[in-house]
Amino acid sequence: MKRIHLFLTGAIIGLMAAGQMSCSSSKTAARNERAETVKQQLESRRYTIDVDRMLPMQGPSQHLTTNYGLTIKGDTVISYLPYFGRAYSVPYGGGKGLNFEALISDYSLVFDAKGVAKISFRTRSEDDLYLYEAEVFNNGKTTLRVTSNNRQGISFYGQLKEEVQLAEQES
Repeated sequence: MKRIHLFLTGAIIGLMAAGQMSCSSSKTAARNERAETVKQQLESRRYTIDVDRMLPMQGPSQHLTTNYGLTIKGDTVISYLPYFGRAYSVPYGGGKGLNFEALISDYSLVFDAKGVAKISFRTRSEDDLYLYEAEVFNNGKTTLRVTSNNRQGISFYGQLKEEVQLAEQES
């Protein structure tokens, strides 16, 4: 009776371990697939970063309830981002802030040893000159920093939009 009990216990433990290993390998495969998708999107220079939180230089981090984001389409940036912070010089009426569409210059995309993408580019709106710097992780999580000539810098946190959704958006 003890042998049967030990045999069943061993079999159950073996099945559980096999299940854990297969679950673990499927998670790893899914992570690798997402990392490859992220890399392809960034290299194509056609992607959108959905922003859900901002961190002004002064003041607390704030969650955003409106659909803010940054879209790259080849050599063009569409910036739809909120701004809170100190402005040193702005046009009469406040200007457009970080809401504009403009051409990109000095675009750079570099992957570090861990596969984290470091993106930077410069752009100019009617109001100001901007430097955008982003870190995009393998899972699509993104940190975005915006520096301008006439305003304090600001940071945003968000997620790289899935490729399928972006294709639907362009249709």
